[in-house]
Amino acid sequence: MATVIISLGSNHRQAAHIQWASQWLQTMLTDTTCSRLLWTADIKGSGIMYMNRLIKGTTDLSADSLNALLKAAEQRCGRQGSRVSVDLDLMQYDQQRLHLRDWPRPYIQQLINDIL
Repeated sequence: MATVIISLGSNHRQAAHIQWASQWLQTMLTDTTCSRLLWTADIKGSGIMYMNRLIKGTTDLSADSLNALLKAAEQRCGRQGSRVSVDLDLMQYDQQRLHLRDWPRPYIQQLINDIL
């Protein structure tokens, strides 16, 4: 079993999409821990607000298989351009950190303490 950390973000119907994604991930993973919810401004400066969360859990899926499921879920929720119904990023798979540019972001640094 691999330990994973997944980031969730949404800028469209934020509460509904983050709730759906959180519940879905809790059925996909075992031993899950969810961070609190955190509102952040779009890093591109558009003024659009994002709701964010991190989820830690374990899985027997490979990193590639899990990532494919995450991206398929994004498409099912209707992600289109700047309207991000849900953004699901595999941030860590066992000891391998992914999305290295995102780790220093303040919201990741705040939320990571909730799940470690």
